[in-house]
Amino acid sequence: KYKPKISIITPVYDVDPRWLDKCIGSVVGQYYDNWELCLYDDASTNDETINCLKKWEDIANPKIKIAYGKENLHISAASNEALRMAIGEFVALLDNDDELSPNALYEIVKLLNEHPDADMIYSDEDKITLKGKRIDPFFKPDWSPDLFLSMMYTCHLGVYRKKIVGEIGGFREGYEGSQDYDLVLRFIEKTTAERILHIPKILYHWRQIPGSAAAEVDAKNHTFVVAKKAIGDYLARNNIKGEVEDGLFSGTYRVKRAIKGNPKVSIIVPFRDQMEVLKKCVSSILKKTDYKNYEILLVNNQSSKDQTLDYLRSLSGHKDIVQLSYNKPFNYSAINNFAAGKAKGEYLLFLNNDTEVISSEWLTSMLEHAQRAEVGVVGAKLIYPNNTIQHAGVVMGLGGVADHIYNGMPMTSPGYMGQLSVIRNYSAVTAACMLTKKSLFEKTGGFDEENLAVAFNDIDFCLKIRELGFLVVFTPYALLYHHESLLRGNDVELAQKDKAARARIDSENDYIREKWADYIENDPYYNKNLIRKYVSPLYWERL
Repeated sequence: KYKPKISIITPVYDVDPRWLDKCIGSVVGQYYDNWELCLYDDASTNDETINCLKKWEDIANPKIKIAYGKENLHISAASNEALRMAIGEFVALLDNDDELSPNALYEIVKLLNEHPDADMIYSDEDKITLKGKRIDPFFKPDWSPDLFLSMMYTCHLGVYRKKIVGEIGGFREGYEGSQDYDLVLRFIEKTTAERILHIPKILYHWRQIPGSAAAEVDAKNHTFVVAKKAIGDYLARNNIKGEVEDGLFSGTYRVKRAIKGNPKVSIIVPFRDQMEVLKKCVSSILKKTDYKNYEILLVNNQSSKDQTLDYLRSLSGHKDIVQLSYNKPFNYSAINNFAAGKAKGEYLLFLNNDTEVISSEWLTSMLEHAQRAEVGVVGAKLIYPNNTIQHAGVVMGLGGVADHIYNGMPMTSPGYMGQLSVIRNYSAVTAACMLTKKSLFEKTGGFDEENLAVAFNDIDFCLKIRELGFLVVFTPYALLYHHESLLRGNDVELAQKDKAARARIDSENDYIREKWADYIENDPYYNKNLIRKYVSPLYWERL
């Protein structure tokens, strides 16, 4: 019923007529017909490019508008010239050598009929070789503001409400190479997250031409410099104190935020014996942590071994260590809730006793996000002793209920489309190393002691935080080793040996499945086109 005109903006410069024909042809072949194509030639020097445009001009399709520049303005100004021709309610960006899928505009307008208030819509994308083979599909998450500040992931196909594009002045000169990134960084300031929508279908095909960014991520290194400048401008406009640094991989960035004040962080470490493990954990915190305003709450859950008790006595009187005793059967939720009630910090950091700090900035890098008003939970990158990934975020529905993504991958891997080693959002993170505001922890009632004594209590807590409208952030700059489940053993092994454990595991699984069915069915920070089966670490080893 709602059929808005979509203006497709395409600056043209010296493109091979083969690709320009395919580009224009992909628009002409759209199933949805209320569109216009605004082509602006930026003073091409290639006669074949001009002749190709003249050929389309001779066809006299009223939906195709073509203008010719007399001098080369470069991509930003040329895009603005194309934008001046546009009369549509929305504008879509199309490069002169790429293609739209035939259903691209139909899918956009279909979504607009369901969400007419949408201001920005983006889709999944892939690349297309010179021989026409489609490769490298990029199946994206829904809107993830932290991922967007880490990389320009929305990219193509991007469709934007023209009124807002006009309000922000279109494209800015001086940002050529990352002009789209800069445009969207300014655009999102004029809308809300609820009006930024994602279509999990491939609607755009990048032409993989030698020397292009579609062919080689490092092909246009100057774009990375410009991108950092655009992100820096975003921080300045929004009064965000911090710096923009290169990310861990090409095409990624790190927004390093300044810490506000000097808030106390309460680090809660439950344990039962395992003295050597606990000692390694505590020593690593004391020796390697660059942020100094913290207290360590050691929560003793019925330890009995002499060496453990001797170690605890050696810590007596340490100014940064508080010893608590929880003399009841193991209940992870109850133990941590008990300790949280004793904590003096403004922030609570839940930390497994079988962890070991690697990066000195681990706590600082988590606190810089936890202090943000819109953030509720921050998680860390945890590494097995063999330097593979133990935790880099939790995906709902993975493995049936919820599981760690990238588990078993090499710690130096960029992950799928570079998303493993960037600051980004997830629906949940593990409480093996998890930071939150004490006020929020108390507001949600903390961990569920009754229904989730051992497993999924962290998932449940994160989703309660999400339901309150807060973000969950993962940062790869908080780096720790994790010797997983040393305290209580692996759930699968326990279930095989102990009927009571099996019953507990089944109960916790059923509870989470019922309570958070919508997230399990469709995790907004994943993509329904990606695998949901559990992937064994052995798979990555074979690769």
